[in-house]
Amino acid sequence: MNRQQGKVRTFQKPKDVRYVLKRLWQYLYRFKWSLLLAFLLTVASNLFSLVGPLLSGWAIDAIGEGIGEAQFEKIYFYAILMVIFYILSSIFSYILSKLMMKIGKSVVYEMRKDAFAKLSMLPVSYYDTNQIGDIISKMSYDIDTINTSLSSDLISICTSVITVIGSLIMMIIISPILILVFVITIPISLLFTRFMLKRTHKLFKERSATLGYLNGYVEEMITGNKTIRAYGREEKTLDIFDEYNTRATTAAYQAEYYGSMTGLGVNFVNNLSLSLVCMFGALLNVYNGFSLGKIGSFVLYSKKFSGPINEVANIFTDIQSALAAGERVFALIDAPAEKKDIEDAIVLENVQGNVTFQNVQFGYLPNQTIIHDLSFEALEGKVVAIVGPTGAGKTTIVNLLMRFYDIQAGEIDLDHIPIDHITRASLRKSYAMVLQDTWLFQGTVYDNLAYGKENATLEDVQKVAQAARIHHFITRLPQGYDTVLVEGGMNISKGQKQLLTIARAMLLDAKMLILDEATSNVDTRTEIQIQEAMKQLMKDKTCFIIAHRLSTIQNADLILVVKDGNIVEKGTHQELLNHEGFYHELYYSQFQ
Repeated sequence: MNRQQGKVRTFQKPKDVRYVLKRLWQYLYRFKWSLLLAFLLTVASNLFSLVGPLLSGWAIDAIGEGIGEAQFEKIYFYAILMVIFYILSSIFSYILSKLMMKIGKSVVYEMRKDAFAKLSMLPVSYYDTNQIGDIISKMSYDIDTINTSLSSDLISICTSVITVIGSLIMMIIISPILILVFVITIPISLLFTRFMLKRTHKLFKERSATLGYLNGYVEEMITGNKTIRAYGREEKTLDIFDEYNTRATTAAYQAEYYGSMTGLGVNFVNNLSLSLVCMFGALLNVYNGFSLGKIGSFVLYSKKFSGPINEVANIFTDIQSALAAGERVFALIDAPAEKKDIEDAIVLENVQGNVTFQNVQFGYLPNQTIIHDLSFEALEGKVVAIVGPTGAGKTTIVNLLMRFYDIQAGEIDLDHIPIDHITRASLRKSYAMVLQDTWLFQGTVYDNLAYGKENATLEDVQKVAQAARIHHFITRLPQGYDTVLVEGGMNISKGQKQLLTIARAMLLDAKMLILDEATSNVDTRTEIQIQEAMKQLMKDKTCFIIAHRLSTIQNADLILVVKDGNIVEKGTHQELLNHEGFYHELYYSQFQ
């Protein structure tokens, strides 16, 4: 469980918003021509819309003040023009909305593609320190939040800016005196909006973060459902979920509450502006001969002027949510990738399989060394077993062999070449690897077995399945090798999953093999059969075997006994027993 001292995680302070906007613009700029067209459509749509109030004022003035003074030809003319302009404005708005939806879809597609591509480039340490559920939340919910903002909010902001500027110009033309009303009300709106934005940005960042942690916890609990039930921890799990859920819903409520308050406050100030305009306009009409048509046009323009301000205040609520989501997504996209290969790194082609550790030191955290001074040599075609108590550093050695982590001191050589001078891709292709934690994807049995080898034939797959003692089981499945395994292989037993992963490793053309507790989920008899089969199939291959059941590595050419990050003993099985040291103690403790 992702808890620290019994409490849910705390949250980081928001990053620079300007950086998020800059990163978002880099995606938008890829569609600059579509954005230019969208801008032109926005200008055209709003200009046609802005003509309406002016024509309305002219039509009112054409009515006249006395009976029989109405100029119906002008009234009809202005009314028809208003209809035409509003229809054109609506058509352009429709095209604009469709275009922005397309742009938003394209931007989100590129963003999600970059995020998923980065997942394949991140070091293993990233997955060791981040919840899978939180990563999934960034890939789905956060990017969808950005998409919603791009598709609608961006149009609204551009429309609002043009409408406000256009309305302001028209109001100045109609009556510079009445504009003084907004000299008071606009600063009030701006100051209030700025104050609320500072408060809501942190709240929306917290909302996204709490949802990510909640998703991570749910994913963790679903994965470990059987263990939860076996230990009777259902009530405790619900209590912890309630804690995460309360945190998430509270953060969402506070974000939405203060976000809505922004719009309500600005709306109040705008209504106050409209009231003042009507009052002073009436005074101008009485004492200065200001026409009713001009008052009507000014009122309509003032509504157009203040309406977008109110709308933008509400939109900023969604924008704050999108910016918070953007911070999380770009934190993933911009996360440091795995260290690049050095220039002129060697691409391994004819691997022999000689591995040497020379005075290797390593620690997952600074100033916490796990491997202190590790030295050994694994010769070509030999079987090297690594044994020791839990936490001794056995799996860490495997991580260093594959360069999932880089050493801090010393040197690891493959065929007398330092592995940091070899490309990671060719280094890792030199190994076939079977872990204790099995991994199968949703697909057919054949697809899972042939996963690591391109152009593998059914005959090749059947051969390794027979060697792994799994062929008979597969043929008894409903569609044999074409049987579809559900995600994670949940429709077969854990032992059968492990046999499939072993067969998958056998199919690779790798010169080296790593088995990290690879037979822990099969019975002893099957394990012995697999060892015999693998002995033939892995001929002339260098093998690294990590095992707790010491009876399975008796035929290893070299056994390394690791304790507290150091090799305390090494030799063959019989040599170590005769030495009567730590290995002797480990071996016979399994039979007591």
